[in-house]
Amino acid sequence: MAHRYNTLPASAGVGLKPEHYREILADRPALGFFEVHAENYMGAGGPPHRYLEAIAEHYPLSLHGVGLSIGGEGPLDPTHLARLRHLIDTYRPASFSEHLAWSSHGSEYLNDLLPLPYTAESLDRICGHVDTVQSALGVPMLLENPSTYVLFEDSTIDEIEFLAAIAERTGCGLLLDVNNVMVSSVNHGWDPVAYIDRFPVDRVGELHLAGYDETQDSAGARLLIDAHGSAVRPDVFRLFEHTLARTGPRPTLVEWDNDIPDFPTLLNEARLAQQVVDRVADATPKAAE
Repeated sequence: MAHRYNTLPASAGVGLKPEHYREILADRPALGFFEVHAENYMGAGGPPHRYLEAIAEHYPLSLHGVGLSIGGEGPLDPTHLARLRHLIDTYRPASFSEHLAWSSHGSEYLNDLLPLPYTAESLDRICGHVDTVQSALGVPMLLENPSTYVLFEDSTIDEIEFLAAIAERTGCGLLLDVNNVMVSSVNHGWDPVAYIDRFPVDRVGELHLAGYDETQDSAGARLLIDAHGSAVRPDVFRLFEHTLARTGPRPTLVEWDNDIPDFPTLLNEARLAQQVVDRVADATPKAAE
């Protein structure tokens, strides 16, 4: 059943990578959807668009942005919004999402999704940005919880309360990235299960999974990195199953954006995620949508 924030099927999907275009079109794998990073398709025509058009004939698309800088202090870039609107009008994706982060300062664009303090001032600013996005694009958006490595002393609002307030004030949905929950929880000493238990799951339109890297900080404590370059870890799969028990089946993306494997490896990750979705769906057939 489609969720009110998107029309993706409540099944597993993967990111669409150029390395896999031809194999996907030749084999038509059993997948719920493909995610595309919006900024990769903002050029005019060419092979990427020809392949995307062909794949979109057979699969729903999730359009995922990384460059809006919704958490930034300045106004949103109207040119970037116009390009996003063109993609949405062209491909009619079943879902559009962005990050609770900032990635630009003035005319400078950074390669990182950076955190922000959770204050009344930043809440007002981000709600205004989300309103601008939804008005400019003509579709509801999903806002993704971040993976973080530092906390701000001037934050006065809890992260979950901050996300819930944005959703309540703007009407947007939330994208719950389970790997991000694990990364942030380990890095800050939170309980990831307690985080999921407090999350406003009625607003969740999509889930994300990914692999993390692990190292140590200067004090020798565990430090997780949201690397997107390996298989989903077992602890994230366990947290995913707990999450689905609360949300019911949801569209679930397996992210693998670095050190991209061959397509069978990626497809196997999606099948593992699908097994969890199916198991939870069988156990809770009346889970709320």
